Amino acid sequence: MIGAWSPPVGAVQGTPQVACFREGRLSGAQAFATVGLFRTPLWHPASDRHFHMELMTCENASRTNGYGHFPEVLEYVAGQLMASGQAILRGEVVPLPAPLPGGTMTSLYAGLPVYFDDDFFSVTIENGSDVAIVWLIPITDQETDFIREKGWEAFEDALVRQDPDLLDPARPQLDLVLHR
Repeated sequence: MIGAWSPPVGAVQGTPQVACFREGRLSGAQAFATVGLFRTPLWHPASDRHFHMELMTCENASRTNGYGHFPEVLEYVAGQLMASGQAILRGEVVPLPAPLPGGTMTSLYAGLPVYFDDDFFSVTIENGSDVAIVWLIPITDQETDFIREKGWEAFEDALVRQDPDLLDPARPQLDLVLHR
Protein backbone atom coordinates (compact mmCIF):
# COMPACT_ATOMS: atom_id res chain seq x y z
CA MET A 1 0.00 0.00 0.00
CA ILE A 2 1.43 3.35 -1.00
CA GLY A 3 -1.30 5.58 0.38
CA ALA A 4 -4.87 5.92 1.57
CA TRP A 5 -7.57 8.58 1.63
CA SER A 6 -9.94 9.28 4.47
CA PRO A 7 -13.67 9.21 3.74
CA PRO A 8 -15.01 12.48 2.30
CA VAL A 9 -16.32 15.15 4.66
CA GLY A 10 -19.96 14.46 5.52
CA ALA A 11 -19.75 10.77 4.63
CA VAL A 12 -21.95 8.30 6.48
CA GLN A 13 -20.31 6.98 9.66
CA GLY A 14 -18.46 3.77 8.83
CA THR A 15 -17.66 4.83 5.25
CA PRO A 16 -14.44 3.04 4.31
CA GLN A 17 -11.12 4.52 3.32
CA VAL A 18 -9.75 4.01 -0.18
CA ALA A 19 -6.17 2.80 -0.54
CA CYS A 20 -3.74 2.59 -3.46
CA PHE A 21 -1.51 -0.43 -4.02
CA ARG A 22 1.45 -0.86 -6.39
CA GLU A 23 4.20 -3.41 -6.96
CA GLY A 24 1.94 -6.28 -5.99
CA ARG A 25 0.83 -9.43 -7.79
CA LEU A 26 0.25 -7.54 -11.05
CA SER A 27 3.46 -6.07 -12.34
CA GLY A 28 3.00 -2.61 -13.82
CA ALA A 29 -0.46 -2.15 -12.32
CA GLN A 30 -1.95 -0.10 -9.56
CA ALA A 31 -5.00 -1.18 -7.63
CA PHE A 32 -7.38 0.83 -5.50
CA ALA A 33 -9.48 -0.81 -2.82
CA THR A 34 -11.85 0.10 -0.07
CA VAL A 35 -10.56 -0.60 3.42
CA GLY A 36 -13.23 -1.11 6.05
CA LEU A 37 -16.37 -1.62 3.96
CA PHE A 38 -16.46 -5.18 5.32
CA ARG A 39 -17.52 -3.79 8.72
CA THR A 40 -20.95 -2.95 7.30
CA PRO A 41 -23.03 -6.05 6.55
CA LEU A 42 -24.83 -5.49 3.25
CA TRP A 43 -27.90 -7.43 2.08
CA HIS A 44 -29.02 -8.41 -1.37
CA PRO A 45 -32.66 -8.75 -2.49
CA ALA A 46 -31.95 -12.12 -4.14
CA SER A 47 -30.69 -13.56 -0.86
CA ASP A 48 -31.78 -13.69 2.75
CA ARG A 49 -28.26 -13.22 4.06
CA HIS A 50 -25.84 -10.40 4.61
CA PHE A 51 -22.57 -10.02 2.76
CA HIS A 52 -19.26 -8.52 3.83
CA MET A 53 -17.20 -7.09 1.00
CA GLU A 54 -14.44 -4.82 -0.17
CA LEU A 55 -14.36 -3.17 -3.59
CA MET A 56 -11.37 -2.82 -5.88
CA THR A 57 -10.42 -1.38 -9.25
CA CYS A 58 -7.18 -1.80 -11.19
CA GLU A 59 -5.40 0.02 -13.96
CA ASN A 60 -2.04 0.10 -15.68
CA ALA A 61 0.37 2.17 -13.60
CA SER A 62 1.52 4.32 -16.50
CA ARG A 63 0.31 7.53 -14.88
CA THR A 64 3.19 9.98 -14.33
CA ASN A 65 1.43 12.09 -11.70
CA GLY A 66 -1.60 11.87 -9.48
CA TYR A 67 -3.82 8.86 -8.88
CA GLY A 68 -6.47 9.34 -11.55
CA HIS A 69 -10.21 8.94 -11.08
CA PHE A 70 -10.51 5.55 -9.36
CA PRO A 71 -10.27 6.80 -5.74
CA GLU A 72 -13.34 8.97 -6.33
CA VAL A 73 -15.10 6.16 -8.20
CA LEU A 74 -14.64 3.81 -5.24
CA GLU A 75 -15.77 6.52 -2.81
CA TYR A 76 -18.90 6.99 -4.92
CA VAL A 77 -19.76 3.29 -5.13
CA ALA A 78 -18.99 2.64 -1.46
CA GLY A 79 -21.19 5.61 -0.56
CA GLN A 80 -24.03 4.19 -2.66
CA LEU A 81 -23.72 0.80 -0.95
CA MET A 82 -23.55 2.36 2.52
CA ALA A 83 -26.60 4.55 1.83
CA SER A 84 -28.71 1.69 0.45
CA GLY A 85 -27.37 -1.08 2.69
CA GLN A 86 -27.40 -3.25 -0.41
CA ALA A 87 -24.57 -5.52 -1.61
CA ILE A 88 -23.37 -5.73 -5.17
CA LEU A 89 -22.84 -9.25 -6.43
CA ARG A 90 -20.96 -10.78 -9.35
CA GLY A 91 -22.56 -9.90 -12.67
CA GLU A 92 -24.26 -6.72 -11.53
CA VAL A 93 -23.72 -3.32 -13.12
CA VAL A 94 -23.32 -0.01 -11.31
CA PRO A 95 -24.07 3.05 -13.46
CA LEU A 96 -21.69 5.95 -12.95
CA PRO A 97 -23.02 9.51 -12.54
CA ALA A 98 -20.74 10.58 -15.43
CA PRO A 99 -18.56 8.67 -17.90
CA LEU A 100 -14.95 8.06 -16.92
CA PRO A 101 -12.47 10.40 -18.62
CA GLY A 102 -12.43 9.50 -22.29
CA GLY A 103 -16.21 9.17 -22.34
CA THR A 104 -16.80 5.53 -23.28
CA MET A 105 -16.91 3.79 -19.89
CA THR A 106 -20.21 4.64 -18.25
CA SER A 107 -20.75 1.83 -15.74
CA LEU A 108 -18.87 -0.67 -13.61
CA TYR A 109 -19.22 -4.45 -13.84
CA ALA A 110 -18.94 -6.43 -10.58
CA GLY A 111 -16.64 -9.36 -11.23
CA LEU A 112 -14.26 -11.71 -9.54
CA PRO A 113 -10.65 -10.48 -9.29
CA VAL A 114 -9.53 -13.03 -11.90
CA TYR A 115 -6.13 -11.42 -12.49
CA PHE A 116 -5.24 -12.48 -8.95
CA ASP A 117 -4.93 -15.90 -7.32
CA ASP A 118 -8.22 -17.72 -6.60
CA ASP A 119 -7.57 -17.33 -2.85
CA PHE A 120 -8.02 -13.58 -3.34
CA PHE A 121 -11.72 -13.92 -4.30
CA SER A 122 -12.59 -13.79 -0.61
CA VAL A 123 -10.74 -13.60 2.68
CA THR A 124 -11.73 -14.81 6.11
CA ILE A 125 -11.20 -12.22 8.82
CA GLU A 126 -10.50 -12.72 12.51
CA ASN A 127 -14.18 -13.05 13.51
CA GLY A 128 -14.69 -15.82 10.94
CA SER A 129 -16.64 -13.71 8.44
CA ASP A 130 -15.95 -14.23 4.76
CA VAL A 131 -15.25 -10.96 2.95
CA ALA A 132 -15.81 -11.02 -0.81
CA ILE A 133 -13.44 -8.98 -2.99
CA VAL A 134 -15.50 -7.37 -5.77
CA TRP A 135 -13.55 -6.14 -8.79
CA LEU A 136 -15.30 -3.19 -10.43
CA ILE A 137 -14.45 -3.21 -14.14
CA PRO A 138 -15.30 -0.17 -16.30
CA ILE A 139 -17.72 -1.02 -19.14
CA THR A 140 -19.47 0.80 -21.99
CA ASP A 141 -23.19 1.40 -22.59
CA GLN A 142 -23.27 -1.40 -25.19
CA GLU A 143 -21.58 -3.82 -22.79
CA THR A 144 -24.13 -2.85 -20.12
CA ASP A 145 -26.99 -3.51 -22.56
CA PHE A 146 -25.44 -6.86 -23.51
CA ILE A 147 -25.26 -7.91 -19.84
CA ARG A 148 -28.89 -6.92 -19.27
CA GLU A 149 -30.07 -8.78 -22.39
CA LYS A 150 -27.78 -11.84 -22.48
CA GLY A 151 -26.70 -12.13 -18.84
CA TRP A 152 -23.43 -11.84 -17.03
CA GLU A 153 -22.30 -15.35 -17.98
CA ALA A 154 -22.46 -14.43 -21.68
CA PHE A 155 -20.50 -11.25 -20.94
CA GLU A 156 -17.80 -13.17 -19.07
CA ASP A 157 -17.66 -15.67 -21.97
CA ALA A 158 -17.02 -12.71 -24.30
CA LEU A 159 -14.30 -11.46 -21.97
CA VAL A 160 -12.60 -14.87 -22.06
CA ARG A 161 -12.87 -15.13 -25.88
CA GLN A 162 -11.67 -11.60 -26.62
CA ASP A 163 -9.24 -11.23 -23.69
CA PRO A 164 -9.27 -7.41 -23.49
CA ASP A 165 -6.84 -5.54 -21.25
CA LEU A 166 -9.10 -4.96 -18.25
CA LEU A 167 -6.39 -2.80 -16.70
CA ASP A 168 -6.93 -0.23 -19.46
CA PRO A 169 -9.92 1.98 -18.62
CA ALA A 170 -9.74 3.32 -22.20
CA ARG A 171 -9.78 -0.18 -23.75
CA PRO A 172 -11.80 -0.74 -26.92
CA GLN A 173 -15.35 -1.94 -26.45
CA LEU A 174 -15.90 -5.69 -26.78
CA ASP A 175 -17.25 -6.95 -30.08
CA LEU A 176 -20.80 -7.82 -28.99
CA VAL A 177 -23.92 -8.55 -30.98
CA LEU A 178 -27.30 -7.70 -29.50
CA HIS A 179 -30.41 -9.24 -30.99
CA ARG A 180 -33.41 -7.09 -30.25
